[in-house]
Amino acid sequence: MSKVVDYIKESYDELMNKVSWPTWSELQNSAIVVSVASLVIAFVVFGMDILFGAHPDLLWKGLLGYFYSFLA
Repeated sequence: MSKVVDYIKESYDELMNKVSWPTWSELQNSAIVVSVASLVIAFVVFGMDILFGAHPDLLWKGLLGYFYSFLA
């Protein structure tokens, strides 16, 4: 049991004294960067879905949709 208590004490000491935590403004900047990157990637994937015809309900079948219609 003493090993578990020692582990918890050492873990707490490391988290409080040895880890360099980011400041609040650094966290906000990182969150903005992640949000913008996520939106850009989402729009790229959406554009690829439209371009390659992943949505058959749309009038535009996409490049692959027209290719498959020639095969059928």
